[in-house]
Amino acid sequence: MAQEDIDNTVSADGEHLSLGSYAERAYLDYAISVVKGRALPDVSDGQKPVQRRILYAMGEMGLRADAKPVKSARVVGDVLGKYHPHGDQSAYDALVRLAQDFAMRYPLIDGQGNFGSRDGDGAAAMRYTEARLTPIASLLLDEIDMGTVDFNANYDGSTEEPQRLPARLPFVLLNGASGIAVGLATEIPSHNLREVAAATVALIRNPRATVADLLALMPGPDYPGGGQLISGPAEIAAAYESGRASLKVRARWKIEELARGQWQWVVTELPPGVSCQKVLEEIEDLTNPKIKLGKKALTQEQQQLKQSVLSLLDTVRDESGREAAVRLVFEPKSSRIEQAELINTLLALTSLESSAAINLVMVGADGRPRQKNLVEILSEWIGFRQTTVTRRTRHRLDKVNDRIHILEGRLIVFLNIDRVIAIIRESDEPKAALIEAFGLTDRQAEDILEIRLRQLARLEAIKLEKELGELRAEAEKLGELLASESAMRRQMIREIEADAKRFGDDRRTLIQHEKRASAEARVLDEPVTVVVSTRGWARTLKGHGIEPATLSFKAGDALYGAFACRTTDMLVALGSNGRSYSVPVSSLPGGRGDGVPVTSLIDLASSTHLLHYYAAAADQVLLLATSSATGFLVRQGDMVARNRGGRAFVTLEKGAEPLQPVPVLPTASHVACLASDGRLLAFDIAEMKTQPGGGRGVSLIALDPGQTLVSAMPITSAGLILSGTGRGGKAQESTLSGAALAEHIGRRARRGKAVATRMKIASMRPVWPR
Repeated sequence: MAQEDIDNTVSADGEHLSLGSYAERAYLDYAISVVKGRALPDVSDGQKPVQRRILYAMGEMGLRADAKPVKSARVVGDVLGKYHPHGDQSAYDALVRLAQDFAMRYPLIDGQGNFGSRDGDGAAAMRYTEARLTPIASLLLDEIDMGTVDFNANYDGSTEEPQRLPARLPFVLLNGASGIAVGLATEIPSHNLREVAAATVALIRNPRATVADLLALMPGPDYPGGGQLISGPAEIAAAYESGRASLKVRARWKIEELARGQWQWVVTELPPGVSCQKVLEEIEDLTNPKIKLGKKALTQEQQQLKQSVLSLLDTVRDESGREAAVRLVFEPKSSRIEQAELINTLLALTSLESSAAINLVMVGADGRPRQKNLVEILSEWIGFRQTTVTRRTRHRLDKVNDRIHILEGRLIVFLNIDRVIAIIRESDEPKAALIEAFGLTDRQAEDILEIRLRQLARLEAIKLEKELGELRAEAEKLGELLASESAMRRQMIREIEADAKRFGDDRRTLIQHEKRASAEARVLDEPVTVVVSTRGWARTLKGHGIEPATLSFKAGDALYGAFACRTTDMLVALGSNGRSYSVPVSSLPGGRGDGVPVTSLIDLASSTHLLHYYAAAADQVLLLATSSATGFLVRQGDMVARNRGGRAFVTLEKGAEPLQPVPVLPTASHVACLASDGRLLAFDIAEMKTQPGGGRGVSLIALDPGQTLVSAMPITSAGLILSGTGRGGKAQESTLSGAALAEHIGRRARRGKAVATRMKIASMRPVWPR
């Protein structure tokens, strides 16, 4: 394409656009189409467009719960031909999901035939399977012809389809949804119908109810496959408050006692998204691991995991079938093995314990996709339901009034039957004559002229008066309902409670807070010294009290630190990006060799390098600071990451780096901070903040522009030793204690005071009393 063509692209409406502007506009149109027309559910009926079209098409085909099912291919053909001009397989896949009881908490389609399995088996072809709606689908479709929702023309204008379905319950929470759009994704878990109904009723009665109030009635997700939610109440509350989180779930099981003291562990329910086949594959990978790409042999971690599992587990088999949807049987190596040890190990190493995402993104009542909290979701649905009930009531009132109008005209006929007959027989324009004679409307006169002779019997007159009386009473009630907002709310509550009583069931997912399982390899607890070099090579030496002078390193390398600890402890490394990485001390090589690079034992992010290391017991308190003069206290165990990729721990300002972790001894009373311009500040250690989850921390010392924090460390009344260079670059040291140190004591985040010395200070270290 020539340059002038690129600069002068013409759009369909004749507007001149640059290629960049045209591409941006076209991609935005595509993104909106995907977000609103394909991937995200609507808060009103909880359905994506393809699901809504399938359900509406089946309703129009008469495939209610009591109808005879028809071939799925026929349903798909009707959906594609009238409402959804896309691929037949995508439409069939959506239909299949609506019928899977392991994917949907409340299936909306009753599928006959092979509709797949939780192990990932696909459904049979659409020409073999049959489908009809389930009874609960009536909650989405029963009011569709009562003027409750707006209709749009379909893609070719040949018919109409509903913009949304008149859902009688918030299906967006009942069945949940999962989808990926452009720049947005959704992961809404399913919930229990009774609990959702109770929470909805509570919010109708008290619009000021909080998320905590609703969670007292609806404590959390209720997955189709059951399982157990082990996250704590605070985590669950935070998830529904923000609309996004990751909750911890695990399988449910039982112990079956066998003959001669034997036993077996039987898993009967799995976490969401986990299948028996997946668990079996994971166990196969653990007991028969493959050499990783680029490696010549199994890693030490793979060998340890293999040995750990094989020492506990003898066999595993899948006995799932018609009698039990899930039955995974694990036989221990010996009956003497602790049941808790086997269970804990397999939970930690397989998907029997995993995470379930919550991302409450949906298309709201305003038509915009957004992440919502629980109160917002139910409030918007209640607003939609109130509008639906109002429109249904008004539609019914219009029908009743129209019928009353017709019957009132007929009543005139019965009261003046002879005269009416005479007018019809003698008049050239009977319609106009009737209108003039009795004051009828055009519609009443037309109805009278169409009455059959048999309807003029006396019995019909009695029926007419009875029906008219009933209709006038109904019209009065409908008018009262429309005139009173409180009456409308009571009507909504009665309908929700009735539907909950009819379709509600017991909770399947147990919500009980438990500690996450962790697999710990059996390690002999003994004293060791972890030696780390400046280039990040680590090894262990037996015992404590190692003389640094006796250690040897590669050419150009030197000692970073020697940490006295035990084999059961962890070596923690801090990256330049503030992430903390952890390596078990037991996995480090021993002996007098060079060791291994710590980077080979973790998954270090690109453009990141390791800056600092520390090995100690989990309860060792450390001071973490950054070059931008922020810091906090933390225990060594809080910095341990569960995976090789580490965890974000120290929040860094632009251009800042974490400083070396410093241990806090029980006798420490102050924190000393040294700025790069030689200013020193010491403040009470009680002003520090303990942050187990990491973060930014508090300000330690006020820095001038361009200055950084050189060092921060806990000290005692014994003072500290300053190191630097004097005249001629000669190394010098001086001790700061007593009255000299007192001059630098102040409140945290103050400027401090320059040290009175001719030496150029480079570092400092505490003087620990003996």
